[in-house]
Amino acid sequence: MAANEGFHLDRLDQWTGEQEFKVEPLQTIAYAKATNDPIAAHLDGTYAPPVFAVVPVTAIMADATMSVVPDDLMLRILHGEHDFRFHRPIVPGEVLTVRAKPIGIEGKESGVVVTTLLETRDSDGELVNEQYFIGFFRGGRFEGSFGEKSPEHSFDEALRASEPAFTSVQTFDEDQTFRYSDPAGDPMPIHLDDDFAKAMGLPGIIIHGLCTIAFTSHALLSQVSPEDPTRLKRLAVRLSKPALPKETITTTFWNTGGGTYAFETAGDEKAGKFVITDGLAEIS
Repeated sequence: MAANEGFHLDRLDQWTGEQEFKVEPLQTIAYAKATNDPIAAHLDGTYAPPVFAVVPVTAIMADATMSVVPDDLMLRILHGEHDFRFHRPIVPGEVLTVRAKPIGIEGKESGVVVTTLLETRDSDGELVNEQYFIGFFRGGRFEGSFGEKSPEHSFDEALRASEPAFTSVQTFDEDQTFRYSDPAGDPMPIHLDDDFAKAMGLPGIIIHGLCTIAFTSHALLSQVSPEDPTRLKRLAVRLSKPALPKETITTTFWNTGGGTYAFETAGDEKAGKFVITDGLAEIS
């Protein structure tokens, strides 16, 4: 077989068609409740929670990312990283327009990485947010690297020698994934069916990665800007290992100056794992 046969490099840097999404107030409130969000402006429907930004783009994000790889790799996709750039919060009741394009592909020792850029605009054509989604296809083989990579957000190891700004301890509920699935529009069985998850080599039902990201977003906002969540302008993470229902996570934040925070989220201490690494947040 020729090198990189079956990959569709001609689809790099090609936008999908636009899709409209009506932001239903009850859905944004349900999303806030499903992620245990304590921010008043999210719970009363003034603004959608920041990580809700992924909901309007979920389908188009998957389609654009998988369009680059051969058919046999499509079901091997994992959520590797996500980088949100918030121009303004999503307002319940508005109609958004979304589009996506895969911008880069790279072969790794254990699989293939595809980077996809997502845009969400309002009815006036103004940007509401931009997102970089990094999909990892387990076991795929690809030689070289083409296109663009997502912007950097690596963690400075020297921070470990300094005192963190604050930490947040949170625990997932036993029914977290069932409550999250519907408002997020994510019915994947690894989050809802214990037997299926185990058949996929997992310890059982796992928490949605974006639910974990949502937890870190309000862990930060609760400390630095609970009355004005619109100050969050960037949230970037690497998803390291999945969290589990009833698991306690601890997120440690370091203030690196200029409204920027570096963070990482540890899972159960007995497991000795991190569920999020290379976290970066920017507050205006």
